Amino acid sequence: MKNKVINLVLPIAFGIVLILAWQFGVFHKILDLKPFQLPIPSEIASALAANLHKALKDCGVTISGALVGLIIGSLLGFMIAAIATFFPKWGYGGMIVVTALNAVPIVALSPIMNLWFSTGMEQKIGVVTVVCMAAMALNAYSGLNNLKPHSIDLMYSVAANKWTIFKKLRLPNSLPYLFTATKINIASSIIAAIISEYFASSTSGLGFGIKDNLRKAEMAMGWSYIVVASLAGVILYCIILMVERDALKWHASQK
Repeated sequence: MKNKVINLVLPIAFGIVLILAWQFGVFHKILDLKPFQLPIPSEIASALAANLHKALKDCGVTISGALVGLIIGSLLGFMIAAIATFFPKWGYGGMIVVTALNAVPIVALSPIMNLWFSTGMEQKIGVVTVVCMAAMALNAYSGLNNLKPHSIDLMYSVAANKWTIFKKLRLPNSLPYLFTATKINIASSIIAAIISEYFASSTSGLGFGIKDNLRKAEMAMGWSYIVVASLAGVILYCIILMVERDALKWHASQK
């Protein structure tokens, strides 16, 4: 219990120290920044409080697109990894293609998706899908194939077919890898959704809000959107952690 309290208190204390240092201008002096370049936390909080309804509405637009793209991309990524596992002769080559796709910059994907789809939401989902698909495919493929030799030998010794091996051995073994990919994709999906909104024609979303407010030199409001995006990412990450803890009670990482 003492270790749990320490592990909880220390990060909170460190965060409070950083916010206080920011509030009292320590970062401004170190980085030689003017107040209009980096608003202090109290100004950001005031701007957010004054425009909370709009900020939450824009957050809902961004997060909804990010989550839909994350789900679609994760499902496609897992399907690619499963197919590559069932057909290993060409599967490794397919994973190389996925790796190459993962190297495509988001700023290059967004204008392309903007030409392919007619609405900003479809474009956003398309970008997030591509970004999340690669990470899930690579992690799922590792989880489905990094098996203990004696485990796979035992399955072969009882004449288990490929589907039985996949369901009883490969899939449970891949669960920690799937949760790792999902935690990576939570941050990636929000970043991809925000960046895609820079290129979309819509006038809603956190990405548009950041761009529009910074363009109008409303720095505090622009930073408030950044804070909202960060908090949304932290909340979604914590939800995944709780689901992982409940689903992987048997795994060594949760003991």
